[in-house]
Amino acid sequence: MYPDLSYFFHDVLGTPVDNWTSIFKTFGVFLALSFLSGYHFLKLELKRKEEEGIFKKIKIKNPDESNSALKEGIINGLFGFVFGFKLPYIYNNFDAFKADPASMVFSSEGNGFTGIVLGIILGMYFYFNVKNRPPLPKGTILYERPHEKTGTILIIAAVAGILGSRLLSIMENLDSFFQDPLGQLFSGSGLTIYGGLILAGLCIVWYTKKIGYSVAHMADSTAPSLLVGYGVGRMGCHFSGDGDWGIANTMDKPDWFIFPDWAWAYDYPRNVADFYQQGERMADCVGKFCTHLVPPVFPTPIYEVVSSLILFLILWSLRKKIKTPGRLFFLYIILSAFSRFFVETIRVNPRYDLFGLDWSMSQGISAALVAAGLIGFFAVARNVKPDYTIPVLDENGNPKIPEV
Repeated sequence: MYPDLSYFFHDVLGTPVDNWTSIFKTFGVFLALSFLSGYHFLKLELKRKEEEGIFKKIKIKNPDESNSALKEGIINGLFGFVFGFKLPYIYNNFDAFKADPASMVFSSEGNGFTGIVLGIILGMYFYFNVKNRPPLPKGTILYERPHEKTGTILIIAAVAGILGSRLLSIMENLDSFFQDPLGQLFSGSGLTIYGGLILAGLCIVWYTKKIGYSVAHMADSTAPSLLVGYGVGRMGCHFSGDGDWGIANTMDKPDWFIFPDWAWAYDYPRNVADFYQQGERMADCVGKFCTHLVPPVFPTPIYEVVSSLILFLILWSLRKKIKTPGRLFFLYIILSAFSRFFVETIRVNPRYDLFGLDWSMSQGISAALVAAGLIGFFAVARNVKPDYTIPVLDENGNPKIPEV
C-alpha cells in the first residue's frame, strides 16, 4: 500500500520514505483524479446535448457590473492573507505538515505579519487591475455555452460531495468522532458515498434550476461521470488502505475465482487507517506505516472499482438510445445501489437491526434507492408529452410518433 507518494517512489525508484513527497497523500491524489475523470465525461455529455439543441447557451451578466474593483480586491486580499498566514508556518513545521496536512491547514496557527502583507499586495493588485480595465461597450450581450458550466458544476459537486460524504461517515462512526472530533472531521479517508451523492445532488438540482436547464437532462448527463469518478476514487481507497475494506476472509480461494490471490483476500500492508490497524508489524519495514491486517480481508474497494467501470460502460453505451429524459439517471441509481447493497454484505461497517435485518446504514439506503429508482424509471415516461408541432415522417410519408 502507499499511504502517500513517498512510499510509491520508494518502491519504484528506491528513494527514502516520508520525504517531502509525503505531503501528497495517495487518497487525495486519486480523489483529484476522480473529479478530473468525472469532469471529462460530463463535459463530453454537455457538448453532445448542446449540439443536439437540448441545452441552449446562457446569457450572462456583464462582468463590469457583477465584479466591482472593491469586491475583487477584498476577495483576493482574503486569499492572499490565508496563504501568507499559513505558508511560513508550514515551512517552519514541515515534518508535522507531512504527517498530517489537514490538521496543519485548518489549525489557528500561522504568521499574521506575512498574512497581512500578502493580503494587502494581492488585494491592491486585483483592485487596480479591475479599476483600470477598459469597460465593455454598452449593449454588449455575453453568452456562455453549456459545457463551459462544467467547471462550476464540478466545484459545487466536489465541495458538497466531500462534505456530505464526511458527515455520513461520521454518523456511521460516532465513537471514532467523539475520540478525535477535529481529526475525523478533516480526515481524507472514510468518505461514505451516499452522503456525498445526496448533498451534491440537491446542490446540483438547485444550480440547474437556477441557470434554467432541464433537471432530467442534467441528471442524465451526470450519471456516467458519477460512475467513472466513483471507480477512480475507490482506487484511492484501495491503494492507500483507508479502512474501506471487507470483513476477515480466511476461506480458501475457490476454483471458480480465476483472479489473483490478492483479489480474494488481502492484508493491506502499510495501510493508512490507523484506527483499524491490527495484527503484526511487518518484518524489515521502513517508515511510519508498518502494520498489516491479520487475518486478511475481502478487498472490497477492488470489487467496487470493477463494478463501477462495468456499469459506466453500460450507461455510456445506452446514453444515446434511451430517449426519455431522466431514465438514464434512474437506471444509474438502480444499478449502482444494487451493486453497493451486495458489496456491503462483506464490508466492515456498523450493523443495525432494521426490521429484523442485520444491515448497515448504506445497505438500508441502497434498498431505498433501488425502490426509488424503479419507481422513477417508469414514472418519468408518463410525464413526457410528445411534441407533434413539427411532425416527423416515416419512409411512406406518414407522421411518425416520437419515441418516449
